[in-house]
Amino acid sequence: MKITRTEIEGVYLIEPQVFGDNRGWFYESYSFEKFKEAGIDTVFVQDNRSYSSVKGTIRGLHCQKNPHSQAKLVSCPRGEIIDVAVDIRKGSPTYLKKVAVKLTEENKCMLYIPKGCLHGFVTLTEDVELSYKVDDFYSPADDRSVRFDDPELGVDWGVTDPILSEKDKNAPLYKDSDVDFTY
Repeated sequence: MKITRTEIEGVYLIEPQVFGDNRGWFYESYSFEKFKEAGIDTVFVQDNRSYSSVKGTIRGLHCQKNPHSQAKLVSCPRGEIIDVAVDIRKGSPTYLKKVAVKLTEENKCMLYIPKGCLHGFVTLTEDVELSYKVDDFYSPADDRSVRFDDPELGVDWGVTDPILSEKDKNAPLYKDSDVDFTY
């Protein structure tokens, strides 16, 4: 397992070592010890899955605010996505920087996103499944969205007519949201 720092403080790209033979393949998708050695000292408490049927679907930008903020470990076991993290931790050396990584069922890569970052993704294929672990339980009262096309954040999703939920269409700009993280 190769764990690489990205341009955002605390965001890591995880590339598993895949072992294949005539039967198929095997890989280790998570190791508490290996993550801890890399500086990721997170205990996950919940696994989530989502499905998007249409190419060009954007889900995001999402987070949970304190006291139930979440770190995430995201993978794409079916299809292809561009996964995006945006650092919104005031005082962070990477404040408002973003990382976009292609996660696919073929590359089996994962993205670790710490608390204090917005998260979203765009589907590059039809029939996409996303899997992610989180380190705190879902809290509807703390669930937040920020506009996917917020000019202050400047995420280039690569699609001109995205498929969006009503929640994401109506999300506030970052400057108008009540999301407030400190590094």
